[in-house]
Amino acid sequence: MFLISDLCLILESYLDKEGIELVYKAYLFGAEAHDGQTRMSGEPYIYHPIAVARILADMRMDAQTLVAAMLHDVIEDTEIAKEQVADEFGQEVAEIVDGLTKLDNIKFNSKDEAKAESFRKLVLAMVNDLRVILIKLADRLHNMRTLGAMAQEKKVRIARETLDIYAPIANRLGMSHLRYELEELGFQACNPMRYRVLKESVDKIRGNRREVISKLKLAFTERLESEKMPSIVDGREKHLFSIYKKMRTKHLPFDEVFDVYGFRICVQTVDDCYRTLGIIHNLFKPVPGKFKDYIAIPKINGYQSLHTVLFSPMGVPIEVQIRTKDMHTVAENGVASHWVYKASTNSDDDISLAQKRTRQWLQNLLDIQQHAGDSIEFLENVKIDLFPDEVYVFTPKGKIMELPRGATAVDFAYAVHTGVGNSCVGVKINHQVVPLNSVLHNGDTIEIKTVEGSNPNPSWLNFVFTAKARSNIRHTLKAMHKEESIVLGERLLNRCLSKVNMNLYDIPESKIDALIDEYKLDSLDDLLFDLGMGKRLPQLVARQLLPQEIVEEQDQNNEQLSSLAIKGTEGTVVSYAKCCHPIPGDEIIGNMSSGRGLVIHTKDCVNVQEMIKMPEKWFSVEWSDNVEGEFNVALRLLVEQKKGVLAIVASIISGEEANIEKVTTTDKEGNYSYIDFIISVRNRIHLANLIKKIRHESFVARISRF
Repeated sequence: MFLISDLCLILESYLDKEGIELVYKAYLFGAEAHDGQTRMSGEPYIYHPIAVARILADMRMDAQTLVAAMLHDVIEDTEIAKEQVADEFGQEVAEIVDGLTKLDNIKFNSKDEAKAESFRKLVLAMVNDLRVILIKLADRLHNMRTLGAMAQEKKVRIARETLDIYAPIANRLGMSHLRYELEELGFQACNPMRYRVLKESVDKIRGNRREVISKLKLAFTERLESEKMPSIVDGREKHLFSIYKKMRTKHLPFDEVFDVYGFRICVQTVDDCYRTLGIIHNLFKPVPGKFKDYIAIPKINGYQSLHTVLFSPMGVPIEVQIRTKDMHTVAENGVASHWVYKASTNSDDDISLAQKRTRQWLQNLLDIQQHAGDSIEFLENVKIDLFPDEVYVFTPKGKIMELPRGATAVDFAYAVHTGVGNSCVGVKINHQVVPLNSVLHNGDTIEIKTVEGSNPNPSWLNFVFTAKARSNIRHTLKAMHKEESIVLGERLLNRCLSKVNMNLYDIPESKIDALIDEYKLDSLDDLLFDLGMGKRLPQLVARQLLPQEIVEEQDQNNEQLSSLAIKGTEGTVVSYAKCCHPIPGDEIIGNMSSGRGLVIHTKDCVNVQEMIKMPEKWFSVEWSDNVEGEFNVALRLLVEQKKGVLAIVASIISGEEANIEKVTTTDKEGNYSYIDFIISVRNRIHLANLIKKIRHESFVARISRF
């Protein structure tokens, strides 16, 4: 059992007297607040905050962090308010503790939503003060160490969350020591049988490995000493979860994964790292293609080291990491090493790198949060953003950019700037024009072509990889959809008002404001959006805006309203019915569909005949004089069954500058079969010319729209 006296002994090694007294004061405050509370194991609750503070003390965290750790549950689990914490320990500590407090007092629709919203709050607090997440990780680590008292179902749920979120966050912050323990404990709780079998297998062959590791370590040490290179050589053993992951992802047997020896060599300077690399390459031959220089190009979390793989005399690979002592501290504690260095005299070049990378990541999280639709979407986006592997690519000017492995050209565009991503229309990779969904590889040089005024394509969501790209595309598409709906809503309302030679701007502002209040909306744009989406009827809104005498006059005359011109470029809030596929030149009618906006049908469509009984839902529409774009139309051909028929018809369609969107064939009795095409054309004249060309073929018995 770890007591407050044990913690104070650790603190004496690096904190001053005032800092230790402040931590002890927080302990007394927390012990009184948690008095009478116990954990699932039955021990007093205060033992948990002490243990969390001990984990952070081992990282040599500052006094304020330890105070916040000691108090991290008092707002959530006791009657203590944030203001009391601020009065006793200062506003900074109170903000950290509040950032760690779940949102238990707010009603949510589901547990998933509550968890996601609490996580969103945690991330926002982390952006303001990184110590929030460091305490949360220490809290999660102690909870994982003491899972034994939990029910099995709860164990698995907490462990899965740890593996999905908290271990990747520790990795993203460069805190490898903490990450490895979280992964081991999570693996043990989620897959106890697999963990036990794997552990027994490792224990069984560990004795023989120790002898080999000792011999190799001696060989490295003697060679480095002979070259007068001061160093510390350590043999590393693979973690069980790392072995399990490699076996699963690469479909390898245990012997092939575990039969690798790992060593870490710590030296004094960066120059010594490269000299050491040459020395060990002279000792054992390197494996081609297995060298990685993370000193020149650090990992995205600030990690720096040289990695190489050697052929050993025993015939098995040797993995070697070469780094400075400062780099090793950063590799073990990541961004937490900032607080270690604050109390030391070492150079803080490596610290600034880790801090800079972390700030970039936090800014990215903030950007994702601002564009996420809800907390659950935000949580899923963060999970994607925590993907551990990365690729390094170059801008045309030679700047290095890190992206997750699997990222595409569009992800790169959004990584450069949101505006570049939104206006991206083409890409060159290594000076070759390639599709936007091309996956990036290490060393690629990427050049993005943009066009001002262009917008993201919804299909990009099918292949983008990064959370930043996905959240920005969704946000922009939602904004575009709303803007288009507002424009359509205004057109529909003005069409109704035009019958009395008025438009929206002729209506007194007081009348509009009164109607907005009656509908309980925030603005005129909200009203127009509802109209464009078919949630309100423009005729009804027009009646409420017009003077009563004008409404009565219109009712007496029973006059029809003028038609709405359809341009073909309205966007997502004007759609074309798939039951009849209207194209320019057809007689058309519009149906207001709630949530879909205005749906255009042909007047002879079967569905129009069935739904015409609800005249309030239908609008008189006509094609504009200058219709743009292409429109899908359905053609059915009855053709003689001959070899190459489909290819000939497809060639005719292509020759007439029409595109085939879909084709299906259906057998028929005798020597004939049906071929159904969905093709895109500009208008009825374009379609007529195409039908005429197809009809000239001798094997075509009949052709018609359907």
